Amino acid sequence: MSILHFPFASFTTDHETTIQSLNDAAFELFQGKVAAGDKADSVFSDFRTDQETFLGKLQDRCFLFFMRKTNDPSSHGIFNYIAVQGEEYAGMKEKIKELNKSNRELDAIIESSYDGIYITDHEGNTLKTNSAIERISGIPKHYYIGKNVHDLMKRGILKESVTTKVLKAKKTVNVVQKNFNQKKTVMTGSPIFNENGEIEKIVTNIRDLSELNELHEQLNEVQQLNKKYEQQLERLKAYTKEDPEVVIKSEKMLDLFNTAERLAQVDTTVLILGETGVGKDVLARHLYRVSNRYDSGNFIKINCGALPKDLLESELFGYEAGAFSGASRSGKPGLFEMADRGFLFMDEVGEMPEPLQVKFLRVLQEKEIQRIGGTKTKKVDVRVIAATNKDLKKMVKEGTFREDLYYRLHVVPVFVPPLRERKEDILPLVQSLVNKYNKKYEMNKTADRTLTEFFLRYHWPGNVRELSNLVERMMITCPAKSLSFGDLPDEYKEGYEYVPESTLLPLKKSVEEAEKKVLSTAVKKWSTTYEIAEHLETSQATVVRKLKKYGLSIDTETL
Repeated sequence: MSILHFPFASFTTDHETTIQSLNDAAFELFQGKVAAGDKADSVFSDFRTDQETFLGKLQDRCFLFFMRKTNDPSSHGIFNYIAVQGEEYAGMKEKIKELNKSNRELDAIIESSYDGIYITDHEGNTLKTNSAIERISGIPKHYYIGKNVHDLMKRGILKESVTTKVLKAKKTVNVVQKNFNQKKTVMTGSPIFNENGEIEKIVTNIRDLSELNELHEQLNEVQQLNKKYEQQLERLKAYTKEDPEVVIKSEKMLDLFNTAERLAQVDTTVLILGETGVGKDVLARHLYRVSNRYDSGNFIKINCGALPKDLLESELFGYEAGAFSGASRSGKPGLFEMADRGFLFMDEVGEMPEPLQVKFLRVLQEKEIQRIGGTKTKKVDVRVIAATNKDLKKMVKEGTFREDLYYRLHVVPVFVPPLRERKEDILPLVQSLVNKYNKKYEMNKTADRTLTEFFLRYHWPGNVRELSNLVERMMITCPAKSLSFGDLPDEYKEGYEYVPESTLLPLKKSVEEAEKKVLSTAVKKWSTTYEIAEHLETSQATVVRKLKKYGLSIDTETL
């Protein structure tokens, strides 16, 4: 059977890519722009004769070609081609390219860590390590790859396996031990679960305790570092969309946005709670960006407290021609229709008038709307994300908010914490805002330490919105290139005293100063080191050692 009789767009060329013949399906697919006698490598960009499968373009359209060379000697080098629409295939290649880039970035993150990173699968087989493990263990990192932790224990490389403990406990495990190089290390193993709740990988962080001043502080840092790696792995595994609006560093916000990414994959109603200015709209947009609706519908936002009752109803539900005086002759679709197959973000939902709450509840229950002045209903596929800074439960008790609507909205409530409770986000937000306004106003300004320390200590009643407004205000009104505490508006400086960091002693030095002061008083009050030890509730040996350290002595006794 000739390839031209296939039910696909098919054509043949000679060895010089001159098109010999093409079928009707090809003529239709190429919209009549290709004919016998044309040179295929001139008509199509990136046309190949050395590959069996390749992408080519005809003007701005992309096609996927399948080529097979005729083996019949009498055909004199005829090439057979089948062509199909290639946009989806091209999109897949681009996504694979982006994923490969993300993987390279993740490898760079792991490799740049000063701590040893050790990743195994659920059976304990080593998948990846970084160069830091060579410094800590004295063994080349490539030695570990592919080996099972049980084999490493048999060879004496490991005394005990954190990976095994994690697989058994199904939670994060900490182990302190001496390694093969006789260095005391703390190892923290954390499980990574798949969608079925089963352990898929174990990420172990290894830190040399000899480099630490305080074990407790370093254990906390290891756990935080492990969480960061785990979050990065999970994000790269599940999502490739970048969200330029999201600036988060605090544990609370990381947990919140991880929860949001899980919620994005289901179509339940979400109620975002939080004070004014915390970024409820940012969370709502992030839900949209990582959801399956990102490619199928729009993100539509409305502030229920910013419009009069009648106008709010027409904005939400739309109206038919002649529904009221001044209405458009052709009618107007409402926001529910505009958000079909997408998201409708209803901010300040607590401000919605009670009569309108009834219609809103019907949309949530029946998934259909009726325009003002209309007689027919219309099905809509809209995911509603509501937000408020009000206590809806209290409003229900007061009779200002419908109880049935409250429970319909309150399916999955999420709370965005105020800025004062997530101080780790403040400085990254400040840097992001400074960069934003530098670009907007063509400036090159920075915030110095005195100003950033104020940002960290201020309680921010207006949250992120207040921070953004203050940074923009200072960058516009202050002539200095480096913004400082002194450039703040007077209302912010009232009741706040700046203490330079240079006046503060390191913690170890402060402890030594306090010890010396107490012992100086003790040698004057008591006559023996035993009496001093008894009153200070410590050992006599400790007293002797500390007196020697600080150059103190008791006149009545030779120590």
